[in-house]
Amino acid sequence: QVQLVESGGGSVQAGGSLRLSCVASKYTYASACKGWFRQAPGQEREAVAAINREGLVSYGDSVKGRFTVSQDKAKTTLYLQMDDLKPEDSGMYYCAADCGIMLGGSWFSPGAWSIIRDWGQGTQVSVSS
Repeated sequence: QVQLVESGGGSVQAGGSLRLSCVASKYTYASACKGWFRQAPGQEREAVAAINREGLVSYGDSVKGRFTVSQDKAKTTLYLQMDDLKPEDSGMYYCAADCGIMLGGSWFSPGAWSIIRDWGQGTQVSVSS
């Protein structure tokens, strides 16, 4: 199992930017696929972005064109650059890792979060209008 630690959350005004980071305790083949989820109070956890071992990225429809996911060459640090933030982007952002789920095409499926194995503790993002 891999330990994941997020950082970089904070409070910004609409239109602003934040950069989230997620550091993994070690590299494993199974956890080299990583991504971000977010959860607002009373809402289902939703997938935001994902990147696989080969660097192929994908995004949820609500963040396309505004968010950019990347990871370092060692595949132990994941980033999420968030630009043009909107109030509806507010929530707890979680880093997750699971190549089985991602390569199986389920990362953005409803409820996928419930079967992903490795999670961080989350970092809060608040966007004011």
